[in-house]
Amino acid sequence: MSTQHVLIVDDEPDIRELLEITLGRMGLETHAAGDLREAGNLLRDARFDLCLTDLRLPDGSGIQLVDYIQQHHPELPVAVISAHGTMETAIAALKAGAFDFVAKPVDLERLRALVGSALKLNQENSPQQPDRRRQPLLGNSPAMQGIRDTVAKLARSQAPIYIHGESGTGKELIARQIHDQGPRRTAPFVPVNCGAIPPELMESEFFGHIKGSFTGATVDRPGLFQTAHGGTLFLDEVADLPLAMQVKLLRAIQERRIRPVGANQETPVDVRILSATHKNLADEVAANRFRQDLYFRLNVIELQAPPLRERIEDLPLLATHLLERIASRWGHPSLRLADGALHALEQYPFPGNVRELENILERAATLCEGQTLYARDLRLSPPNPAGNASTTSPPPLAVGEAALDTQLANQQREVIRRALEQTRWNKTQAAEVLGISFRQLRYRLKKLGIE
Repeated sequence: MSTQHVLIVDDEPDIRELLEITLGRMGLETHAAGDLREAGNLLRDARFDLCLTDLRLPDGSGIQLVDYIQQHHPELPVAVISAHGTMETAIAALKAGAFDFVAKPVDLERLRALVGSALKLNQENSPQQPDRRRQPLLGNSPAMQGIRDTVAKLARSQAPIYIHGESGTGKELIARQIHDQGPRRTAPFVPVNCGAIPPELMESEFFGHIKGSFTGATVDRPGLFQTAHGGTLFLDEVADLPLAMQVKLLRAIQERRIRPVGANQETPVDVRILSATHKNLADEVAANRFRQDLYFRLNVIELQAPPLRERIEDLPLLATHLLERIASRWGHPSLRLADGALHALEQYPFPGNVRELENILERAATLCEGQTLYARDLRLSPPNPAGNASTTSPPPLAVGEAALDTQLANQQREVIRRALEQTRWNKTQAAEVLGISFRQLRYRLKKLGIE
């Protein structure tokens, strides 16, 4: 294996020497620069596997160097080291694209762990490495292509990420992808539903406890932070954390240390924090139900998980994948959707998103006769695209799949035409009237042949 090269940028000779000795003992070759100009020259003349930069330099800021590296050497991880280790500084560095942030005085154990993780990036993402992703993010819609591109970038950072989205949109799957594509992929991914832990057990669940610390504590027990050490801790439904626990969680994230219940000493932990909720976390802060300082610490980078109704063109692929999974799980022959069933699904609003789609298909697979799922097997509630309750009974449907397909398409075409006429064929306004996205309306106009 060839020697890996690290660029150290710091104007203090003592710090440079400390870093060079520490990294040299790790078998790494180091190159030092005292300011931005010198660092820029080295970056132009040589290839590096990692950059460590001080925040304050004689001719500028370490964040300027992060920006430069992001533009000209995007594959190079860069970590910021600073004596001014405030939360705001760390967040600014991470938002600029820094791999991680280290405060002075430098904890050498923490530094070695950071360097090890950063140097794994190119190794883990090399073509020779096997693809260990558990489950792909399916879909060819622009929304899902954007999510996959963003996940690939976020996987190269250690920044905390807040994933926002409705229930059933796959927030945990996105978090797993970020973990599996990053340098922590060989370490544990530990998901926890914050709303499912009783408040009285929360501290013990997160931080662990020692034997005899409370009634029933008959053995030492590690918490979620210890279990996720070296890997990723995914806090699902983080908005459900009680305020008292939010304070303790904030300290654990900032200090990278936890104290098990009943212990006298703190334990260092190395975890990346990903969080998610279906609630609007900013609204929770405004209502004093969520601490603002914790919100800023978790929400360094926000990622929006799109609802299924905004990527309805992905539905055939998702349905096929889910039916294959259901058939495999049950040991059944392959299952398929009839055209009429697919058309019915495409008109359904899916308030429960992909999770609801899976439930609908599993129920239909139980009810259907044979290997083909028809619209009647889905048992969907009638769609109401215009958002208004109908005061008249719907016309009776003709019998048969072909007739049902035609009937459903005609009904959808009529609703869309009325919305277009109401808005004088302004498609953006028509989409708002129908309660769907502009992209979804454009997809349906093309599919239904409406000009």
